[in-house]
Amino acid sequence: AAPEDLEKAQCTIEEREEYEPLLRLGVVVYAGVDYEAILREAEREAPLILWDGGNNDLPFLRPDLEVVVADALRPGHEVRYHPGETNLRRADVVIVNKSDAASREAVETIRANAARLNPKTVVLLAASVIRTEGEAALQGRRVLVIEDGPSLTHGGRPTGAGFEAARRMGGVATDPRPYAVGSIRQVYDDYPHLGPVLPAVGYFPEQLHDLTETIRRTPCEAVVIATPVDLGRLIAFGKPTLRVTYELEEREGPPLRTLLETFLRRHGFA
Repeated sequence: AAPEDLEKAQCTIEEREEYEPLLRLGVVVYAGVDYEAILREAEREAPLILWDGGNNDLPFLRPDLEVVVADALRPGHEVRYHPGETNLRRADVVIVNKSDAASREAVETIRANAARLNPKTVVLLAASVIRTEGEAALQGRRVLVIEDGPSLTHGGRPTGAGFEAARRMGGVATDPRPYAVGSIRQVYDDYPHLGPVLPAVGYFPEQLHDLTETIRRTPCEAVVIATPVDLGRLIAFGKPTLRVTYELEEREGPPLRTLLETFLRRHGFA
């Protein structure tokens, strides 16, 4: 229910990426591996449960409304992987996100796959609008870009929103790969597609130490942080920082709010 709970539970950076944005909104989060136990405990607290399947995961329960997000920068992934394809077949609503950053062909590929595998689903197009927080000026400065870890490693992307924000603001990205140590060096070896950015991984104390040491060794004048985690609670940067976030902005299709209000009325919440 509070950021302090994350320390008590010794949450990893990836877990924090899932929980911190919800805690900032005042949402109480239940998490663990016994999904039925989680559901039963949450049902005692609230009449409506929002179940977050996480990174390309199944809900492991029968939802009354299932919303699935497809990435327009990865056309075809929605049918190429499990359980992504299963989710697409089950979805009541499919949100094709980052549609503004992708080609029309990519968007139409996902739309066609959704129509072929799940003709009854409602498809919305949306954008991830990049926003920045902080006073660090980047124009002409060498910057270290720290990206959301899983989006790059398991997601197959060389860079992310932080690199794009730094480019737009005139920053010059410093390549952290020559300065990586220990387990962070291993991450670059395991995922050779990674670009000149630092994935925020910290799955165990030694890895968090290696991440901190890699940041310390990388020569830069500012740090761009594009992970949902407040890394300032874990790492002392000693340099100006700029936080990059992104918000969903609907672009095409029936409003998600209307779909949700219809669902709530059907189940007696309005």
